[in-house]
Amino acid sequence: MPPLTLAHQHLPGVTVIAVTGEMDATNRADLEAYLQEARGAPEKPLVFDLSGVPFMDSSGLHVLLKCATDCLKAGGVVHLAGVQPLPARLFEITGVVAHIPIHDRVEEAVSAALGSPERSI
Repeated sequence: MPPLTLAHQHLPGVTVIAVTGEMDATNRADLEAYLQEARGAPEKPLVFDLSGVPFMDSSGLHVLLKCATDCLKAGGVVHLAGVQPLPARLFEITGVVAHIPIHDRVEEAVSAALGSPERSI
């Protein structure tokens, strides 16, 4: 299993968090801790670049949903980009696709996050 690596970039009006590796129960705490430090203000739009995530289990999904819920409560929004087939299937069968916008590319997600109205989870 590839180790989880995380990086973030604060762009004007939006934060992009790039995740690489498998998101599962073994690294859930690391992901949660990183998000607390890196995401910035909860009302600021947030984009997750998941193009480097080949696998995600329910633990990774839970972290993303918690983050999205916290952002929405503060008036922010979360968008996902570059979702690979296995995580995409997880989002589809759990209904996440109806509540968190998913884009093919990070640039599309950033544009949408900067101009999108709030959505509910």
